[in-house]
Amino acid sequence: MDPDWADERLEQIRMLMERSASYRRALAPAALATGTVGLLACGIGWYCQIDTGQSFAVFWLTVAGLAFFLSVAIVRRQALRRMEPFWSLPTRRVAEAIFPALTVGLMSGLLGAVPVFPTPEFAWRLPSIWMTLYGLGLFSAGFFMPRGIRLFGLGFVVMGMATLWGFPHVPAEPTNAAVELRAAHLVMGGSFGLLHLFYGWYLLLTESHSPS
Repeated sequence: MDPDWADERLEQIRMLMERSASYRRALAPAALATGTVGLLACGIGWYCQIDTGQSFAVFWLTVAGLAFFLSVAIVRRQALRRMEPFWSLPTRRVAEAIFPALTVGLMSGLLGAVPVFPTPEFAWRLPSIWMTLYGLGLFSAGFFMPRGIRLFGLGFVVMGMATLWGFPHVPAEPTNAAVELRAAHLVMGGSFGLLHLFYGWYLLLTESHSPS
């Protein structure tokens, strides 16, 4: 065996293990922050009776933007604290992997925010569409990250596809449609809120048992 080849392989393994540990440290607080924002938004959406198709899409797009920038700020702060480059090559690869799915999700939300288009029926489908696309994005990014993120992404895909066919038909009567549409906030809070909290706590609790 070529000693240089063996040394190169060992160096690559070491770098992958270091990046895996680094990603775990970055993902845990970001997931906890995203989950907290999702749960708070769920409560606000239900309590404030955000129950029209357009308002639902605009509200959750705003929440998604807030969660995204909060997560980026957390990861950037960790990188600066550890004297590491924020926009590194691995980070660019992860961003490139997740970009297509998130872009389609953004376009779907913007379509729902158009005043002449949104209906309660379409708004009911947005959580399923967002869960599926978000899961696909995480699964794609998982090829450059720990294996757990791919399983996390697959969970979103399964839930998204299941709820896409499992959501009830929203009635045409405005009053009943508004009441049922408010329940979509619970779906968003349960998926993007609780699941991120569970995943964040899982990363924190298992970090000490991860390979060093």
